[in-house]
Amino acid sequence: MVLWALGPARLDEVAQRAAAVVGTRAATTYGEHVAADLAAGLAERDVAVVSGGAYGIDGAAHRAALAADGITVAVMAGGIDIPYPAGHSALLHRIGQHGLLLTEYPPGVRPARHRFLTRNRLVAAAAGAAVVVEAGLRSGAANTAAWARALGRMVAAVPGTVTSSASAGCHALLRNGAALVTRAEDIVEFVGRMGELAPEEPRPTTALDGLTGAERQVYEALPGRGAATVDEIAVASGLVPEQVLGPLAILEVAGLAERLDGRWRIVRARPGQAAAKTSETRLV
Repeated sequence: MVLWALGPARLDEVAQRAAAVVGTRAATTYGEHVAADLAAGLAERDVAVVSGGAYGIDGAAHRAALAADGITVAVMAGGIDIPYPAGHSALLHRIGQHGLLLTEYPPGVRPARHRFLTRNRLVAAAAGAAVVVEAGLRSGAANTAAWARALGRMVAAVPGTVTSSASAGCHALLRNGAALVTRAEDIVEFVGRMGELAPEEPRPTTALDGLTGAERQVYEALPGRGAATVDEIAVASGLVPEQVLGPLAILEVAGLAERLDGRWRIVRARPGQAAAKTSETRLV
């Protein structure tokens, strides 16, 4: 019936571009690092970070969002005048000054076990997506994900090592259709503006990436050891000799092949050297 809120942020504005970052209280160093990295990245992209104010993943997400001068929302399981957990009193005070404290319980109501599960639906409702960073098979974070799914919100999870019980809940969510996320840009796709897509992740490159189909075909036809004539390369590549000469010239300029006494062989360049030459060849 009523929501109590404390802080300069407006819930109706925050909820338009917000993501819930939740997880276990017994977080690992890996989990806290990932939660902080995701929250900071979201804050830098003007996405509010919603969580439950608890120890572990929640606290790491709140602190990182504040450190990045972003907006963070803590949904409480008791009255807004009773900071809980007590060890997060200073953190909750900072959130109330710079972000938003939110609860459905009137002042004076103390947190209780059942209220934590109830408040999870507010965590899910206040955000466009719920991201579980670390969670056991039975956890409040998994409950938040269930609420998010029921409310039509996007559910995502961060993978962990297969031997970590702290990530078992995340892996169960991933098996059941949750989106896999590893960076803030992945989450922005779910809660951002229409068409706001994450850029492609950089991938390792090699000197062969810039070759055309025919050039790669000729390169792969060169013997691993020794050298070969143009006719032998043509047979190995499935091309006629006239179609081999051009690619061989490009490979020579790129520093990938060399001619010696009328025969051709592969040049074993040091890592990065051939890639630079290929790049220079394309620019020319």
